[in-house]
Amino acid sequence: MKTLDRIDYKIVRLLRNNARLTNKQLAEMVGLAPSTCLVRTRMLQQSGAITGFKAEVNPAALGVGLQAMISVRLKRHYKPDVEAFRQHALELPEVVRFYHVAGPIDFLVHVWTRDSEHLRDLAMTAFTSRQEVSHIETELIFEHISCQELPSFIDDEI
Repeated sequence: MKTLDRIDYKIVRLLRNNARLTNKQLAEMVGLAPSTCLVRTRMLQQSGAITGFKAEVNPAALGVGLQAMISVRLKRHYKPDVEAFRQHALELPEVVRFYHVAGPIDFLVHVWTRDSEHLRDLAMTAFTSRQEVSHIETELIFEHISCQELPSFIDDEI
């Protein structure tokens, strides 16, 4: 991956805050010619610094009545079991974020469900019924906010 300079960081920061900026707007904001800005943005994509562009959605507007974080502990941290559970979880339509973590649990799974009954059924059929799972804990999410700003330490050195 190429070393980023302060202009690259500014491009990433601006696009993270608003991925719908036009190249012309972005170029003006970072002080580059549009053609140079486009080349830099494409290089950031090709290098993997920018991995994609997406829309933020309101879960409630889509019929999501309940969000939860499900902590999953496997019976053993054995590669085939880890891979089997990972593949299974990523195929579930309710899963919106999936984290493989270190510590007393193996996975954190962020799910969207219609209601508490849907969540209960999901936990029982999609998680506790798996042979590789030894324990789950479900935490309800009351509020979910995505921070759009990059942490300040990322470009402090520039």
